[in-house]
Amino acid sequence: MLPRVVTGLYLAYLVTPIALLFVGSFGDLWLNTLFPTGFTLRWYLEVAHDPSFRRAFTASLLVGALTCAACLAIGLPLAYAVFRARSPRIRALASALYQLPVALPPLVLAFGFILVFSSDQLPWLGSVWLLTAGHIVLALPYFLQAVVADMQRLGLHVLEEAAESLGSSGLQRFFHIVLPSLRHSILSGLIVVAALSVGEFQFSNLVAGFLNRTYPVVLLQAFYGATGFACAATVILLVLALAASVGGALSTQRATRLGLRTH
Repeated sequence: MLPRVVTGLYLAYLVTPIALLFVGSFGDLWLNTLFPTGFTLRWYLEVAHDPSFRRAFTASLLVGALTCAACLAIGLPLAYAVFRARSPRIRALASALYQLPVALPPLVLAFGFILVFSSDQLPWLGSVWLLTAGHIVLALPYFLQAVVADMQRLGLHVLEEAAESLGSSGLQRFFHIVLPSLRHSILSGLIVVAALSVGEFQFSNLVAGFLNRTYPVVLLQAFYGATGFACAATVILLVLALAASVGGALSTQRATRLGLRTH
């Protein structure tokens, strides 16, 4: 009985603020009351027609897409190299190094970028490329962890050894065994990377230029204005994050079922 009560209270604690945001996004007026009064859709229409939000939404999608592409191009070979390392010490050291950004606060990374890339020699502060570079640093560990863990779970070294005994080359094993086996974990990792990139605020707030502000940065400024407008903008961001989470969960569940059938 007690675990159910605790779980129910925890879920209520999580859901209540989201529910109030959802209700407020359709409220016509919300001033010093628990619930808004009236019903309207104009807040969503204003968000859709607001130039700053449209520009920020485009910037977030662009940075998220570039971050996913870079994590795929960098992370997949790196994860394969870590998995294929013969020494357990090397694998442990590599794992500690690529997980280091998880423990690094985004503010620390942002201050470092400001110090380095605001100089006359490297005047890149505020560019979309520098913003993407920071998102890659913050999101790459999650992609690597998902892919490396799936490599270990599937026991790819056994499949590769079997293919090698049949005369396949390293590239053939990578493209015909490794990639098809990891398609679900790669998709799950990319979904997590996209969700982290789209929702990232601390680093983006300090590094992004005026024309490259991401959606969460512009969203903060909206809360200084109309409450309904800010609620509608927040609900849009929550829907994107929820879609990414559901997609990642479905992909992981499908990969688990496939692994059980294989074994």
